[in-house]
Amino acid sequence: MTAEDRNRADARFNKAARAANEAKTGKTDRDVAAKAVLDNMAKLKALRLAREAAAPPPAATVKKTRAKPKKPGEKGPALADWLAGQQSGGRGLSPSTRAFSSESRPRT
Repeated sequence: MTAEDRNRADARFNKAARAANEAKTGKTDRDVAAKAVLDNMAKLKALRLAREAAAPPPAATVKKTRAKPKKPGEKGPALADWLAGQQSGGRGLSPSTRAFSSESRPRT
């Protein structure tokens, strides 16, 4: 074996050892970063649980009941009554609807 062959073999060995060392170091860096993330999540969870424990429980929400479906023979309020209810309830009519409302139309 010549000195050149020996140097080549040493270089290969050193390259493999250096790659293994870098892989170990990279894994360690990833482990440290992952532990930091998990620690932060645990801290945030503890803060959230403490905040929820200190706050009063939220009031129960009341479900709105749906209007019962009308029977086929029933009729709703007259259009004029409905429009009057909409206006008095704070809902104004659009300009196009005003043209057809009973207030702007002459009675016959």
